[in-house]
Amino acid sequence: MTKIGYLGPKGTFTKLAVDTAFNGEDKHSFDTIPECIDAVDNNQIDIGVVPLENAIEGTVQLTVDYLVHQVRLPIIAEIVVPIQQHLLVNQDFDGKLTDLEEVHSHSHAIAQCHQFIHKHIPDASINFTSSTGKAAEIVSNSSRNIAAIGNKLAAKEYGLTIHQQNVHDYPNNHTRFVVLAKNKDAVNIKHEINAEKTSVLIMLPSDYSGALYQVLAAFAWRKMNLSKIESRPMKTGLGNYFFIVDVNQPYDDVLFPGVQAELEALGCKVTVLGTYPVYQMNL
Repeated sequence: MTKIGYLGPKGTFTKLAVDTAFNGEDKHSFDTIPECIDAVDNNQIDIGVVPLENAIEGTVQLTVDYLVHQVRLPIIAEIVVPIQQHLLVNQDFDGKLTDLEEVHSHSHAIAQCHQFIHKHIPDASINFTSSTGKAAEIVSNSSRNIAAIGNKLAAKEYGLTIHQQNVHDYPNNHTRFVVLAKNKDAVNIKHEINAEKTSVLIMLPSDYSGALYQVLAAFAWRKMNLSKIESRPMKTGLGNYFFIVDVNQPYDDVLFPGVQAELEALGCKVTVLGTYPVYQMNL
């Protein structure tokens, strides 16, 4: 049976993405993103699912940096899931919002609900956790007036009550999750493919005027549409960066090799991180 790892514990949005995309597999939770990625690399599991980007808070930098600097695993698929954050409390809590002493959740979830917290629970202390599922677990084990921000799955898994639904500040909130695996055939997602994408890592030889323009021009004159370009530090000193470029088409035998040859002629190092289908999930 295929083993799938995800950022846990139970009740996280990653688990929600896994349950939506996969059925019948053996699923294992991991406390951190690096632990999940390492488990794929060490053949402990066949597939790893980790968050890559949130529409409100941007890139999950730990995922990108770990895949670039520590463990290179191919991206096999992308799962896009709508994010709906709710305020979760113990079932015996019968007070008002202002009675809550603490709010627990992942830093991204707290940031996604900043205005709600600021307006309705301004005096509650904020406690960051490794995941929204962990926050729900903490609340379920406490008898104090505390709350978690998480999803409906977390409420169900930990026996919590949804005190208030949809406490996120922006309605069109989605998160991209990447599916990592050494063996592409291990991934079997029986959903409609909404798009296809290729992610490319580009390292410049040095910083010089027009360098980024030349990189983008290699895609532009071939009329290859980029959905994202992002710089991240090389960790070799200030001012040294690599670029992650998402191209809205699958890898082919003409355009992409042409781009690679052109960029390598400029002294750039080009690595394809994955060419993969994108699945837009409706929960």
